[in-house]
Amino acid sequence: MSSDPNSNSSTDRLPLAIYGLLAGAVLWMVIAAWGFAGPGYTNVALTVVTGLLVVVIGILFALWRMARANDPDSERPQSFGEWSSGDFEIWQDRQKGRNAAAEIVLPLAAAAAGMTAFAIIFHYAAAHAPV
Repeated sequence: MSSDPNSNSSTDRLPLAIYGLLAGAVLWMVIAAWGFAGPGYTNVALTVVTGLLVVVIGILFALWRMARANDPDSERPQSFGEWSSGDFEIWQDRQKGRNAAAEIVLPLAAAAAGMTAFAIIFHYAAAHAPV
């Protein structure tokens, strides 16, 4: 076992899997948001929200493309398994890749799960509301 703290592989690049998970969470949020569709101007508001979330996916794609274009090791992309077992460099320090993945993906996934829960409660309350 090496006592050198720099012996682990360390990077400040995210693997493609993280970008895919973020895009999947955004798509999940779009689908959950459309669970609130109903009469009136709701569909217009949901269309605007969907447009904004499509812009988020576009930004994620642009960030991935820029990171790939500026990566000197672009001929050999790092797999998610290698990345998660190594260290991820952040501004202040380093942390394990799997911890960084959770901290990056979890907020958006939690928001999508919450939106799904609200949509289910909304439909249940609307179905059982007194007329």
